[in-house]
Amino acid sequence: MLNTAVLAAGLMMGAGAVVADDRVDHFKGEPSPTLEAAVKNFSEYNNRLEAIVKKGEYTDEDLVQIHQLTYTLEVALEKMEEELDDLADVLEEVHVASETFDREKLKKNAPLYLETSRKIVK
Repeated sequence: MLNTAVLAAGLMMGAGAVVADDRVDHFKGEPSPTLEAAVKNFSEYNNRLEAIVKKGEYTDEDLVQIHQLTYTLEVALEKMEEELDDLADVLEEVHVASETFDREKLKKNAPLYLETSRKIVK
């Protein structure tokens, strides 16, 4: 289960990422074609990163592994950010529908909101 604060922090980090032209090696991150895949990759690759970071001292191999991991994390964050932007729009529809007593819009949008949000947090 993803913690909302961790997710928000991760999205903020991803939003500030800058691609430098002078990177030595480029790797292809694992694809995250769906929100479910993005959440899975985000969790799995954060666990891998954490295992290396916990060591405290990093070998050159550790740095290469971290570099490779970040590509998949960036791909996952991009997909999650895209999906969360859409989710925020649907939540706003739920908010306005409840505020204006528009039951039909609420019946349409609340299940969509819940379906997507449950892919992130159970």
